[in-house]
Amino acid sequence: MTVLATSLFDRIGLFLSHIYMPSMLVFVVIGVLLSCLSFYNTPYMILGLFFTRKYKPAKNYHKYAILIPGRNEEPVIANLINSIKKQDYPQEYLTIFVCADNCTDNTAKVARDNGAICYEHFNPDERTKGFALKYLFEQIEKDYGIESFEGYFIFDADNLLKKDYISRMNDSFDAGEKIITSYRSTKNLTEGWVASLYAVHWLGSIRFKHRPRSFLHLATNIQGTGFLFANEIVKDGWKYTSLTEDRALTADCVVNGYEISYNNDAIFYDEQPTNLKVALRQRLRWAKGHLQAFAESGWGLFKNIFVDRNTKHEPGDKWYSYTLRTIRHRFMSLDTFSQLLPRQIVTGFKWLFWNLFLFPFTIYECGGDMQFFGSSIIGKFMHFMHWDWLIHLEPGWESYFKCVGIVICVRFFYHLGVYLKTILYAVYVFIIERKRIQKISLGKKILYCITWPLYDVIERWVKYIALFVKVEWKPIPHNSKITIEDIEN
Repeated sequence: MTVLATSLFDRIGLFLSHIYMPSMLVFVVIGVLLSCLSFYNTPYMILGLFFTRKYKPAKNYHKYAILIPGRNEEPVIANLINSIKKQDYPQEYLTIFVCADNCTDNTAKVARDNGAICYEHFNPDERTKGFALKYLFEQIEKDYGIESFEGYFIFDADNLLKKDYISRMNDSFDAGEKIITSYRSTKNLTEGWVASLYAVHWLGSIRFKHRPRSFLHLATNIQGTGFLFANEIVKDGWKYTSLTEDRALTADCVVNGYEISYNNDAIFYDEQPTNLKVALRQRLRWAKGHLQAFAESGWGLFKNIFVDRNTKHEPGDKWYSYTLRTIRHRFMSLDTFSQLLPRQIVTGFKWLFWNLFLFPFTIYECGGDMQFFGSSIIGKFMHFMHWDWLIHLEPGWESYFKCVGIVICVRFFYHLGVYLKTILYAVYVFIIERKRIQKISLGKKILYCITWPLYDVIERWVKYIALFVKVEWKPIPHNSKITIEDIEN
């Protein structure tokens, strides 16, 4: 029996070792495709360092509705409404709507006491922020009409607005922009390293995503709060009710040919989680929503890369004008598809199947020499110093298991190198955004830079987990007492 089992395992090992090399073509193709989907990130980083889109002062005031969905936001919602009331934009052009969504506290009363129009929504089966917005738009359509307002702002209840926020966003809207996002700062950066991870993430998104894409008149992405869109976007109502309605909105707008711009002068402040458990719960929801958005919108974006049904010939068009517009739209679709693609899951599967599963069988059959540190930063440094640590493996099962161990070690050292490089990302953000972030001690800056890569580590693992678990939307508690006066004074 043992001989038969050994013979069976040997035959399986031999078979798998023989399919490794032919399957490497697929491995290479996947790698090339992923590279093609991200080759422009370096130019984006350079552009984001120096350039952003600027807007001339608006000539007209536009009428806006400000929408605030919230569940049990009694501690913070008055501070947001107060910051809206103190805008330098004429108040007669602003109407504040609140959706008290499945609340068990006094959110609705506080909102009304502070001058907002509040609708209460109670439906335990509709618990996402997207459902709250859907209900709010239905009520606005019934009582006012969607077209009564030229544009709609979306804010979370914990946000605070700089005094000229709406005026600066109006500059973009008056210039003809249909969807605009803004500068997201953190109001509680000093409340611990968990909040600092989020702060660096949002500031990095501004530099590497919003600024370059807006400068090139492409589509950046909506990130949950602090954005404005024209009423035509919701002329048929709000339909984005998944765990991450912002990703679904972004993808749908790009599919329909909309540019998504960014205003660097419109600043709002956002409260970040300070509790690791709460942060992990939020990140898991984001990860699941990311996967859902890709499943729902990925195919439409992919088709748009090759088939553009939205770019129309305009009267008096030169041939090159239409060509440039359709190229831009196709690239926006490619770019958004690339951001929506669950890259970590694809690369993780690629490593598991080819590196950890198939490759050791070639060592089992043929043996070989392996560099212990692989192509990690440490491995490259040792190779440069001619200190290559090569391990010779003879054919056989013992070498197979040694190879598995070495592959895992190589992966560990690769990610260790990535961790060290990512620290530089945080250093870069703190330096380049130093004038716009709260003043904190040098010691805290060093701590936040060293721990920042954990944000990416968490993102990678929650995406793996999100593949296999059911995720329900749960509210994130907001308790910060910080007001706009505390920040601006």
